[in-house]
Amino acid sequence: MAADPFAELLRQLRRNAARSQDEQADAINTASGRATLTRREVSRYENGQNVPTNRTLGHIAVACGVPLEPLLREAKAARGRRRKGDEVEGGDLEDVQRRTLLGGAVVDAAAAAEPWGRLAYALSKGTSIDPESASVLIDHAARLHVDELSESAHSLQNRVESHLDSITAALPRAGTHERALTIAAGETAALAGWVAWDLGEHLKAAAYYRVTSECAKEVKHSPLRALALGYASYGAATHSKALEMLSQAAQDVRGHGNATAAAWALGRYAEEAAQSGDDAGALRALEQARFAYDFANHTSEQAWVRFVTPYRMDSLALSVYGELKRQELTVTADSAVERLGKELPGSGVVVLGDLASALLRGGDVDRGAYVASQFAAAAESKPNTMGRQRAQTIAARLPDTERDLADHLLAFAS
Repeated sequence: MAADPFAELLRQLRRNAARSQDEQADAINTASGRATLTRREVSRYENGQNVPTNRTLGHIAVACGVPLEPLLREAKAARGRRRKGDEVEGGDLEDVQRRTLLGGAVVDAAAAAEPWGRLAYALSKGTSIDPESASVLIDHAARLHVDELSESAHSLQNRVESHLDSITAALPRAGTHERALTIAAGETAALAGWVAWDLGEHLKAAAYYRVTSECAKEVKHSPLRALALGYASYGAATHSKALEMLSQAAQDVRGHGNATAAAWALGRYAEEAAQSGDDAGALRALEQARFAYDFANHTSEQAWVRFVTPYRMDSLALSVYGELKRQELTVTADSAVERLGKELPGSGVVVLGDLASALLRGGDVDRGAYVASQFAAAAESKPNTMGRQRAQTIAARLPDTERDLADHLLAFAS
């Protein structure tokens, strides 16, 4: 019996998106927001043993960047064939493969071997995706930046790269949503780079940051370049290079609607300036960052700034004051602990890590060791990106009397 045209269509959509069946299941789960679909079910769809429900078809359309209506039409025909038990001739299959649905709706797998390559390829295309699908893709890109506060890089990587592929597949049919989807793609690529960098995949991270900058250039959206520069600054070869990147990032986010992004860029500048020995520059940048944050709303500006919570601003201040051994460290530490409260928020692990590191640098060894033990417990129960790096930093600063704790943190980091 020849393959069912609809089953072959689903198989071809997956192949054109350069995904395995496992990756396709992940992409569909990403679109739905529920981890319910398995590789086995994807295989059943592609072998003609089952036809997806209309709800699942909606998620497949988003995951593959194709319009929903043709999928619904082909699925209806497939159900009809199943009821009648009709066999399908090869000519019918070739006709389906010639349909517009496959004509340019997804990126050819041969175009690139990596997600950032497929995104770069997709930026050169152009055509129409429905508003609902575009909204789902954009909203999920924003949610990933929130999840970064409470998930490890290892657990995030597949989700982020899968979503980047979903947006990439949609871009050639973006139509009036092209600018918004390109920005969402750039934000997702930047997060993919951040995750890759945290996992030690530095060349991969650099590639993601470059394509984020390409997205920014494509749609003339400078805050997107600021995001790439801010993330990339952590891996800069020298403090001087990092400061150069962060200075440009701060320039890129000047103006209305960018207050949170400006606060983050300036806060990062303050961190790097403190580490380079520029006390005056660090304190000036930190003051500017806090002033900008007074006018910020991290939940309603760019999608990616949602990680710049009040807790994250506390951690930036702690990092600066600890590095400079300023007396403001004690007051800032007390305020940060009070803000955290009894129920540790998602970004609280970051604050505990920076607080422990700052206290140890600032000379308050006993309190620093105590907070370090709290961080160790929290980092294991609530993993997040940069947790491994913070664990290494803290372990290096602990006194010899805390060797067991240091070893525990190094084991976690590995």
